[in-house]
Amino acid sequence: MNTLFPPIEPFQHFFLKTDSVHSVYVEQCGNPHGVPIIFLHGGPCSGCKPDHRRFFDPAYYHIILFDQRGCGRSLPFGELENNTLPDLITDMERIRQHLKLENWILFGGSWGATLALAYAQRHVKRVQSLILRGSFLARLHDMRWFLSPAGVALMYPEMFHYLVESIPAEQRSDNVLDDLCTALWGKDELAIRRVTKAWQAWGGQVALGAAFEFRDEHVTEHDVKQVKMEVHFAKNHYFLAENELLKHIGKLRELPVTIIHGRHDLVCPIEAAWQLHRALPQSNYVVLPNSGHIAHGDEMIDALVNATKSLKAL
Repeated sequence: MNTLFPPIEPFQHFFLKTDSVHSVYVEQCGNPHGVPIIFLHGGPCSGCKPDHRRFFDPAYYHIILFDQRGCGRSLPFGELENNTLPDLITDMERIRQHLKLENWILFGGSWGATLALAYAQRHVKRVQSLILRGSFLARLHDMRWFLSPAGVALMYPEMFHYLVESIPAEQRSDNVLDDLCTALWGKDELAIRRVTKAWQAWGGQVALGAAFEFRDEHVTEHDVKQVKMEVHFAKNHYFLAENELLKHIGKLRELPVTIIHGRHDLVCPIEAAWQLHRALPQSNYVVLPNSGHIAHGDEMIDALVNATKSLKAL
């Protein structure tokens, strides 16, 4: 069974200036003359972690990681102005050009898979191949699944009730996303922090399932900014037209694509991966019977590392 490669440190890191207030954190690891592969983190507003470098053979790959606008070490943290999906795609192109790369492999999970698909559809000639985990297609029914009483709330009714109850009673309607926005961008500081804590708990419960442990901790300004960014993308439909990624998927039918998905993924149900595979018949469709959404666990790590190793044989 494959395991993560040993820990490594970047051989270079820098901040790349954009055409707005944002400065994007970028790091390079592994072999500077190797095959370039870029890691696209989830969220939105997650960020790269040291273990994210370890999916790739550092002797073979030129490993590139970056924290998306407003995320992780990028500055200013939580900034929403000029922070859209097209902006992130522009940042990726700016990074590629800065590093003088002709093309690269895209490796993305969850929201990172969304970004990978959107970038590839706009810049297909700059993409060697894609590895997608826990794919999120950002369709309306994907959001209804996550934020309606008839979706994953049926699995975790107690925590969904906690999320809804965090919204001031006078602001509640039949649209939970709209209500969360009203509370988060309102003037009631207690409500803002209450909704922030409940949103983080809801996401943790759905992603981790039985492994989730609720911790009644103090909500920081950092927490509020992170949740606002996540909701900012959701309320703007992730800056995609309805079903846009599948409608334009034909542009990727000449590329090697690996689709890896946990059967027990309740954040992004496996139906999305299946639809991708049907639309990309050349893709390698890998279903993990015992895995969920997150990129942890022996089965998931084995599949992801195997995917990066397999590309070395192409």
